Amino acid sequence: MKRCLISFFVCAALAGCATSPTGRNQVLLYSDSQLSEMGSQAFAGMKDELTISSARVENSYVQCVANYITAQVPPKVFSGQWEVVVFDDEQVNAFALPGGKIGVYTGLLKVAENQHQLAAVIGHEVGHVIAQHGNERMSQSTLINVGTQAVGAAMAANEVANSGPIMAAIGLGVQVGVQLPFSRTHESEADAIGLNLMAQAGFDPRQSVNLWENMAAASGGQRQPEFLSTHPAPQTRIEDLSADMPAALPLYRNAKSKPNCKA
Repeated sequence: MKRCLISFFVCAALAGCATSPTGRNQVLLYSDSQLSEMGSQAFAGMKDELTISSARVENSYVQCVANYITAQVPPKVFSGQWEVVVFDDEQVNAFALPGGKIGVYTGLLKVAENQHQLAAVIGHEVGHVIAQHGNERMSQSTLINVGTQAVGAAMAANEVANSGPIMAAIGLGVQVGVQLPFSRTHESEADAIGLNLMAQAGFDPRQSVNLWENMAAASGGQRQPEFLSTHPAPQTRIEDLSADMPAALPLYRNAKSKPNCKA
């Protein structure tokens, strides 16, 4: 069993080895076409389940910002027309999916005070797609599930005492020690990619800091400790974005156009 497990992990790593836009090593087990199909299916389901905003100004505003951001996306990531939908929901959130799908909740428009701050969010979400974070998370989950099942089977076969608590501890250790930091790495990477995207599109990257100040105020300080959260603390994000600003500002100054998207 041990030899089979090792062989599986070695083959999976060799088959799916890749590098993220920031130079980080990745294991990607799924094809682009598989992810695009999954993204399209998930988006169709959300459109069926959630209320789509009929406010013409809101839709035009979000579409305008998204158009400038997606114009910066490399064709190899997605070369078609991005579908952008505004959902009438108080969530302060947005998302992007493989296959050219973007969703923005109306609650976000109350916190993102201008086009630049909205661009920071959309750029961040598109950054997840560019860096193939969805593929990476699914691949990681697949590998963890196979490994955990193998450990459980080995303990059962050898009649290990207290195997239940041991497996529970393994599950918690994987979550806190691997999955949560992995998600925080994705968030930080998407922040960095999104900062460059918005700057290249002609949005002021300095407004990304203002956005996270607004996010922190909107949360009322109610959040889990960072080591138990899938997202970095707002202050951590602000510090990281500020550190990346010297590289983003020249992109903004040299942008071919300066958008004028109005809410």
